Amino acid sequence: MLQDTPLSEGWILRHEGGELPAAVPGCVHTDLLAAGVIPDPFLGRNETEVAWVGRREWTYETELRAGSGHSAHEQTDLVFEGLDTAAEVRLDGRLLGRTRNMHRSYRFDVTGLEGRLSVRFASAYAEAEAVRGKLGERPATYREPFQYIRKMACSFGWDWGPTLVTAGIWRPARLEHWSTARIARVRPLVTVDVDVESCLGVVELAVEVERTRVEASLAVRATVGGVRVRASLDGASGVVRLEVPDARLWWPRGYGEQPLYDVELTLLHGDDVLDVWRRRVGFRTVELDRSADEHGTGFTFVVNGERLFARGVNWIPDDVFPSRITRERYRERLAQAVGAGVDLVRIWGGGIYESADFYDACDELGLLVWQDFPFACAAYPEEQPLRGEVEAEARENVVRLMPHPSLVLWNGNNENLWGFRDWGWEERLAGDSWGEGYYLGVLPRVVAELDPTRPYTAGSPWSGSWERHPNDPAHGTHHSWEVWNREDYAEYRREVPRFMAEFGWQAPPAYATLRRALPGEELVPDSPGMLHHQKADDGNGKLRRGLERHFTYPEADFDRWHYLTQVNQARAVATGIEHWRSHWPVCAGTVVWQLNDCWPVTSWAAIDGDGREKPLYHELRRLYADRLLTVQGRAVAAVNQGPRAWTGAVRLRRMSVEGAVIGEASVEFTAGARTVALIDLPGELEPVGAKEFLVADADGLRALHFPAPDREIPYPRPDFDVSVAPGSVTVTARSLVRDLLLQADRLDPQARADRGLVTLLPGEQVTIGVSGWKTPDPDAARSALYCLEPSR
Repeated sequence: MLQDTPLSEGWILRHEGGELPAAVPGCVHTDLLAAGVIPDPFLGRNETEVAWVGRREWTYETELRAGSGHSAHEQTDLVFEGLDTAAEVRLDGRLLGRTRNMHRSYRFDVTGLEGRLSVRFASAYAEAEAVRGKLGERPATYREPFQYIRKMACSFGWDWGPTLVTAGIWRPARLEHWSTARIARVRPLVTVDVDVESCLGVVELAVEVERTRVEASLAVRATVGGVRVRASLDGASGVVRLEVPDARLWWPRGYGEQPLYDVELTLLHGDDVLDVWRRRVGFRTVELDRSADEHGTGFTFVVNGERLFARGVNWIPDDVFPSRITRERYRERLAQAVGAGVDLVRIWGGGIYESADFYDACDELGLLVWQDFPFACAAYPEEQPLRGEVEAEARENVVRLMPHPSLVLWNGNNENLWGFRDWGWEERLAGDSWGEGYYLGVLPRVVAELDPTRPYTAGSPWSGSWERHPNDPAHGTHHSWEVWNREDYAEYRREVPRFMAEFGWQAPPAYATLRRALPGEELVPDSPGMLHHQKADDGNGKLRRGLERHFTYPEADFDRWHYLTQVNQARAVATGIEHWRSHWPVCAGTVVWQLNDCWPVTSWAAIDGDGREKPLYHELRRLYADRLLTVQGRAVAAVNQGPRAWTGAVRLRRMSVEGAVIGEASVEFTAGARTVALIDLPGELEPVGAKEFLVADADGLRALHFPAPDREIPYPRPDFDVSVAPGSVTVTARSLVRDLLLQADRLDPQARADRGLVTLLPGEQVTIGVSGWKTPDPDAARSALYCLEPSR
């Protein structure tokens, strides 16, 4: 039977004539960091001090011995699951092969060989610049040459990420010893035949084998869900079909359970087991409804016949050094997504195809996965050597990820179709290739051939046809970046896109994250460290202009600036999601930019680079709940994404900021399952001027509407009492207290609060759960509480 020998020990990293211990999997930066050769690039401005690392060549070496106990095997293969990126692999000086793609695995026949194994990595810059010199310049959003090499683009920096250009054996390496034959590839097609009485799950396993003995008779045995099938295998390939009666359907979270079935395929020579392939699958159907209607062209996910409003987040690599991301870290971050009400995660095209650990967690948690192919924000040459690499990586990863029921969409690229039309690329390219042949040719062909069970879309945004603007909100997916870059978030209400795939607003990370990342620095918005950890073009200027539209700008008060920018981020995202959810089913999803960060930085993330939740995270829990109450114009929208009708009464109060009730009414409503009910607002309850606001309450949910910007509202000076108990802080309001926030990490870096922004009316009380705070103290709690105050 095939046997593995992991190659995770005994590696060294050679640099400038010296050497140091190396971790595999790992990368040069993490090895240098562990050895104390470089400072932590996440701290201060150290990123610039380690820029030289990405410009050097590096060599990993270990001793490869003929494995004892494996001499009876006919073949031994050296397998690398991932090499980052341009590498030359040698064994005792003998060239085994060259690589130039981080997104692929590699296999070399080393039967009977032993000696010094070396993997020499060229600088990714050198490789990319050589390809650029051969194929010519192509336009991109950033100056770094990321589009000329098949590597994680954001390692070259992004508007939220550092420039830390990695190299190394970033995924596991091993020796595989085998005889007669091995399983080279299994392509599982999982389908469902549903009728009114039962559900028949079908698994078709397309098997490919590699042989050392062509004449050997082979068979395969496959099992799933208690069903077992055995079949002979002629030649190098075959198909095994299994039918599972009464299969249980896999559902996205909130719609049902996530049953998973173990699939095992065994390769046999007589009664001898040669190799075994194991995965988990789930039975479900997925469609993407892109039919035309009176509003344009839809983009609605349909799972098991159920039409969904996708409550999504964009995902970037959770660490700029992906080899540091463990199974436990994936699970923690994705569990945070679930805690925010998320049901769809889009893996953005400037990152990677994530490890199996990511998709396993999504399978278990019921998170739908939208997978971008790794192309983002640039024109990509379509000539060799890139074209062959693109197809090879696509073929490998489509098959690798096929077993996962969470995966529901393949997407060709991020913003490249839009960029060609709107960002001046077409004129600059003057007929040169730029990636269209990938997105409209190679990739849809590969998906149709290998994975016909899932939909493919050419890009995001994409309107479905060059006859329309690629980012037309009435057709397909839409990205909204005029808001944030130039416009206020109130402008979200101008449009009802069919599917909002990117939108967002920046805010700094948690206070404790800043303190760790900028040790010893006096924190001000434009301090050297703060500016270094702000990668967006004019990011602080946009933060300031965004604040000034709503608040009096807090000059010379960092703590106030920090609080208000986080409030503004939550407000911005809430404005968009509330509006778009109220327009279901015309709008069928929102995907917030972004869930996570890859280092400590001011960004659009809901969870900062140290894993701390910003106020936006807690606001998403409200915005993405099955039931949402929101004031939209002269109506209150009761949004019901739940499986049962929502019947109740909404209590409407027109109030003054001093706490007086000017008018009140109760209106009954019913919102059917997966529908939106609009409740007309009586004219006499519409707030007038800056001193009044509307409160809408129903079944424990609340919506507020203040018609004036905060800087014009004469808020009373906040008056509230604070008490503490083990694990909690209780606040009792004596006045209107708007957007109260407990910044728990100011109490202790390990402390976490279980809620974000909350508005209290006079006499109301809230208890905030706090974990990780060992010495509760009411004065300390009060000092960590922030809320809106009268304009100064």
